[in-house]
Amino acid sequence: MKRILVVIALSSVMFACNNKAKEEAALKQQEAEKQLAIKAVKDSLRLDSFKKAEVARVEKEKEAKHQAELAAARRSSTSTSSRRSYASSGGSSSSAYGGTQPTAKKKGWSDAAKGAVIGGAAGAVGGALIDKKKGRGAIIGGLVGAGGGYLIGRGEDRKSGRVQPKN
Repeated sequence: MKRILVVIALSSVMFACNNKAKEEAALKQQEAEKQLAIKAVKDSLRLDSFKKAEVARVEKEKEAKHQAELAAARRSSTSTSSRRSYASSGGSSSSAYGGTQPTAKKKGWSDAAKGAVIGGAAGAVGGALIDKKKGRGAIIGGLVGAGGGYLIGRGEDRKSGRVQPKN
């Protein structure tokens, strides 16, 4: 009778780990984030084109001003003592993009880590209940459960795209 209850308890713990609603909510959240990212990229491209046009206009004005200064210097350089040398400031434009990079969002625990913790706890409880030497059974059951939970969780991580599948 004791073993039947242990088997029922372990099976109920394993079935309780299945969260389909949570996965569906995560997929909807990912889709919403993708849409926001697409919109942000489109807006950024639009703003970049305006900034590029503004930078090009400013550079054109600087170049025209520089050419006017050079022409004025050539006209006023009738005597050798009044000659001035002008160095062009080529390449020193201040067109650095002032936008901020979005910080990487922390993803929280991976499915592999969650599986290892849940499997380890369930295995320890099961091992302690089954084995007559409670400590030894808890340790062995915890190790086996953690290993199995990790493998199952790692497979879920591969399916969700958090971890790249092996080639």
